[in-house]
Amino acid sequence: MTSPSPAAPHVLFICTGNYYRSRFSEALFNHLAEQHNSPWRAFSRGVDIDLAPPGLSPFTTAWLDQHGIDRRHTTPDRNRLTTADLAYAQISVALKEAEHRAYLRRDFPDWVDRITYWHFHDLDVSTADDMLPALETHVTEFFHSVHNGDPAAAADA
Repeated sequence: MTSPSPAAPHVLFICTGNYYRSRFSEALFNHLAEQHNSPWRAFSRGVDIDLAPPGLSPFTTAWLDQHGIDRRHTTPDRNRLTTADLAYAQISVALKEAEHRAYLRRDFPDWVDRITYWHFHDLDVSTADDMLPALETHVTEFFHSVHNGDPAAAADA
């Protein structure tokens, strides 16, 4: 899934490098959407992609492989967040408020209060073995609430 489809409603997952958490969320959400024949789709972006290496996190790659989720459900590389991305998405989710709110306030002040903020740590605070299962549960619950017409149900993590 390299670019958002204009016909479907979209969730935007935002993190710092668009390398690990947001791409994990994007891939899982799109996998679930495909499984459930949902019109919803996800895409992901980063607020400072130069802080991450190119490609996809090996933790995300391993998790997708272990769970049989095709990598086509996420973009092949990192993508920088733009105002057009924020305008395009029906729902925007930043993966860690303490980390991302300042970037968003600096770069997208008109959007900072229109974003849902979750609280999932990066590798500097939490291991992938701890964080990914928690994020999997939350994204799955969030997908089902969005798919069933109640996107606010899983807003807080």
